[in-house]
Amino acid sequence: MAVQVYGCNHVVIEVDDIGKAIAFYKDVFNLEQLEAGEGDAFFKLGEHQFLAIFQVEKLQPDRQRHFGILVRNGAQVLEVRKKLVETYKLRMEPDFRCDFRDPWGNRIQVVDLHDESLIWLLPYREVQQAHVKLE
Repeated sequence: MAVQVYGCNHVVIEVDDIGKAIAFYKDVFNLEQLEAGEGDAFFKLGEHQFLAIFQVEKLQPDRQRHFGILVRNGAQVLEVRKKLVETYKLRMEPDFRCDFRDPWGNRIQVVDLHDESLIWLLPYREVQQAHVKLE
């Protein structure tokens, strides 16, 4: 029997100040915090995924490793970009609308839900309100 992957369950990033990281991710992405412990925090990412943040003593940023966060539309991508640049004074990485490194060196790309084939990512109640019929 072949393995069938259904998606990504979680992403883990490292920071050197968990309190500041919690405040940053709540402010920039309006993430719902699931729980926190001593030196870690967990946030809901969509319906079935989560972001885990762990505090470490020494950060070791990577040049290419990154993950993408999917937001509803282009306006939300621009809203995130504006907050990152104006409030946090972060610089965008070239070649993408919203590709940046957080204050701890973790690289993140923010993309929008622009393809209707991705409708399955939306909460079911939002699909119902849009009167979309799935066949």
